[in-house]
Amino acid sequence: MFVVAPPRRISFSRLLLARLFSVTGCLLIATIVHAAEPSAGQRAAFKQAYAAAQQGGDGWRSLADGLHDYPLYPYLQAAALEHDIRQIDRAAVESYLKQYPGWIPADDLRHAFLLELARRQDWNNFLAMYQPGLGDALGCDALQARLAGGGTLDFDKDLASLWAKPNLPDACDAVLDAAHDQGLLTNARLWTRIDRAADAGRPDTIAKLVGWLPEDDRATAQRLVLALRDPAGALATAADWPDTSRNRQAATLALTRLARRQSASADTAWQQLQSHFSFSERQRGQILYALALFHATDFDDGALARLIALPAAMQTDVSREWRVRVALARQNWTEVLQAIEAMPASQQQDGEWQYFHARALTALGRGDEARRQLIAEAGKSTFYGFLAADKLGQPYAICPLTLADNPQREQALLANPALLRAFELYAVGLPKLARREWARALQDADQTTLQIASDLAHRRGWYDRAVFALSSGDALRLYNLRFPLANQDGVVPQARQAGIEPVWAYGIVRAESAWMDDARSGADARGLMQLVPATAALVAKRNGLDWGGGDTLYDPATNIALGTRYLAQMAERFNGSPWLASAAYNAGPNRVDQWLAARGTLTPDLFVATIPFKETREYVARVMAFSVIYDWRLHGSAVPLTTRMNAIGQPYGLPNASTVRRAVSCPAVEPASVPAAASSISNASP
Repeated sequence: MFVVAPPRRISFSRLLLARLFSVTGCLLIATIVHAAEPSAGQRAAFKQAYAAAQQGGDGWRSLADGLHDYPLYPYLQAAALEHDIRQIDRAAVESYLKQYPGWIPADDLRHAFLLELARRQDWNNFLAMYQPGLGDALGCDALQARLAGGGTLDFDKDLASLWAKPNLPDACDAVLDAAHDQGLLTNARLWTRIDRAADAGRPDTIAKLVGWLPEDDRATAQRLVLALRDPAGALATAADWPDTSRNRQAATLALTRLARRQSASADTAWQQLQSHFSFSERQRGQILYALALFHATDFDDGALARLIALPAAMQTDVSREWRVRVALARQNWTEVLQAIEAMPASQQQDGEWQYFHARALTALGRGDEARRQLIAEAGKSTFYGFLAADKLGQPYAICPLTLADNPQREQALLANPALLRAFELYAVGLPKLARREWARALQDADQTTLQIASDLAHRRGWYDRAVFALSSGDALRLYNLRFPLANQDGVVPQARQAGIEPVWAYGIVRAESAWMDDARSGADARGLMQLVPATAALVAKRNGLDWGGGDTLYDPATNIALGTRYLAQMAERFNGSPWLASAAYNAGPNRVDQWLAARGTLTPDLFVATIPFKETREYVARVMAFSVIYDWRLHGSAVPLTTRMNAIGQPYGLPNASTVRRAVSCPAVEPASVPAAASSISNASP
């Protein structure tokens, strides 16, 4: 294991010597004095007082006796004030702001009170407390405050930057109404904003503007709204639209959006409409591009020919990669080679295309060329690097670094009040606030400082900081920080009880949440393994586990117990296969069944490359590569990636003592090439 050693204690005499011989040391020593680590009793008292403060009033004060020197004490009063925001006055808020200038809770309190003053339409106090740069909603409230005082609007000064945005908060509606009444929203300006909204896919923005257009223009704008909201419905009537510039715009929008959902239906509509409308060359290109691309994601017959036939000006990195994917699905190795070689040099250098270029060379009998390319790719600790190493039968290239001791920088960080607040907020279970304090404390930090801070967080069990902070250069090789072994959360025993590999469960956690135990997605997936409450409830019932509701998924132990069981369910459905089960975990098992029905004869590497969803395709690659890293971290070697990526339909057996394992080595590289060779596993997105 490559574990960072704990910091050495620094004696007083050593600090004295540093002061005598180093100006830097002198400056650092001056900052080293900091408060002792808060006690468990203080933290318990703070949690109790904070819960009371969130209910408003002054009841928290009696619970906070003895906490006046506790670093988070100001959060208590701010929480109570925010709860009572509709009852408090400006004096109470300004008193707090004066006492804690620059603090995050002070900023939040100012923001909340300004919103309340706007609700009250107390514009005099609002203007007295307003500061620019607090977001569009409060910016519009500030304009409304000026209007309430008899002021007027200047389009260029007050509205131009807002007008350029395709969507605005409701707080801006009154200001835009006033701008219209002043005659500032000319027809040209309205159409400029409509065009921006159309390009951004914002039909609601267009709908708000329709009533301000001249009567002759309203039907045209409504067609843009329909094209965005219901492209099939728009195309059903498009043959009756006059052939005008705006109607061609609406038809183009509808065709390109329908192609994404129903490529065959879009194709039929295109055949009917291309002679009705005098589409511009650019519009025809947009439509043909969308049809080619989404026929490709459906792997339709003729998709490859459509992509090849696209004009060079309409080609993008996405269309070029899909030309390769369609060729891979057909195992047309000549076309795979040609498609990759048609890419720009920068795109060809992607590890995926380097690997499949070598696969194509091998299939076409050019083994020596393929081997040279695989050797280069096998020097990287990536999904395709590991696959290349397996093809060659050589060790995996993993070059770990250990963070060097830097006690002076560490002590200086521990004297940073904002960073100490971040650590303390995390310790008392307020991770969202902790991340904000962390970001503020380290916003101008250099890479060395970020690495040391990440190590300090890691020692406190705050693992996600390293995942996000150590994202480039040599820092990628700090595997002990970027791929933590959080045994206290029960990953290993829970995975074994569920009948799955612990390293795979670790890989899922790392890919799903990057170790943010409070992660919550737009689909309401929660916690380390990102389970939706309804799914978690079913898993708990099926496995006889306790279920206390959706919020219990933020408890790591509960989340991992349920998440590993759900992983086991997915594995059971797909012959134990961890790579297919990973795809099902991300996209749903029914989707995977559809893909298997269409392309279930492909080898695993080709199947992954032809998964239609970019998110799922990259997710499977991430999880499987992470599993290799975690295998090495736990055992010093790794089960070959190709062993875990068993053939479709072939049962997968868990590794045992007789399973062949792949050694790990660090290839000799020139120092300048280390960052490139180590730009390995990308960070997950929570």
